[in-house]
Amino acid sequence: MGPPPKLSATALILLGLVAGLLSGLFGVGGGFLIVPMLLMLNVPQRIAAGTSVAAILPTAVVGAAGYGVTGSIDWIAGILLAVGVVAGAQLGSYLLARIPQPVLFWSFLAFMAAVIVSLWLVVPDRDDTIDLTPLTIAGLLAAGVLVGTLSGLLGVGGGIILVPILIFFFGASDLVAKGTSLLMMVPGSVSATIGNQRRGNVDLRYALYIGGTACLVSPLGVWAATLITPFWSNAAFSLLLLFAAVQLVLKHIRKT
Repeated sequence: MGPPPKLSATALILLGLVAGLLSGLFGVGGGFLIVPMLLMLNVPQRIAAGTSVAAILPTAVVGAAGYGVTGSIDWIAGILLAVGVVAGAQLGSYLLARIPQPVLFWSFLAFMAAVIVSLWLVVPDRDDTIDLTPLTIAGLLAAGVLVGTLSGLLGVGGGIILVPILIFFFGASDLVAKGTSLLMMVPGSVSATIGNQRRGNVDLRYALYIGGTACLVSPLGVWAATLITPFWSNAAFSLLLLFAAVQLVLKHIRKT
């Protein structure tokens, strides 16, 4: 595998602006957009995934702070998720260096399809909260491991799977799910980036441009999230994921 292409600062900044806005709006790290866009710009799959995870870190910190100010974070749930995420992220980064690229590509698409479907299965109430029981605690730890593995393997922050999980299985409101998701991403991104950097699967220049720019507009996305209803938030999120998935498939067809 050769080195990644030299992308212009302008392209990276534009990608960071869009990713940051969507990160704050949907409670995700932005990896669901960053990875497809880097792939479309001919960055190899492993570098795209590893770079995305690194770029997610500053975005998640700023986004979580924004939701924290509005009281839309379940701190205990976030800590439990983070414990599982740190372990899962190391497993994901280990697998990233060993799984063939075609398998990664189709796994990522299948992952996006599952998330799109889940967003139409349940619409949360804005006043819903997470009830902590022994079963819930065990479930949050397991969810953290799953999300961390996907984060290190696919280059996503985990929010695009964790937000639906928190809403569907744990009864969280959409805002609490988004805020808690961003909080959970911070240690997960650190853990996965360390593993990916050791294995040479990160372009830190790309990550700094994208992540640094995303921080500037993430608070605007957080503000916008409070203005739209949970239904329209789910609908917009699913359409955005569908668009990204279709673009990836078209690019793959043209290459083959």
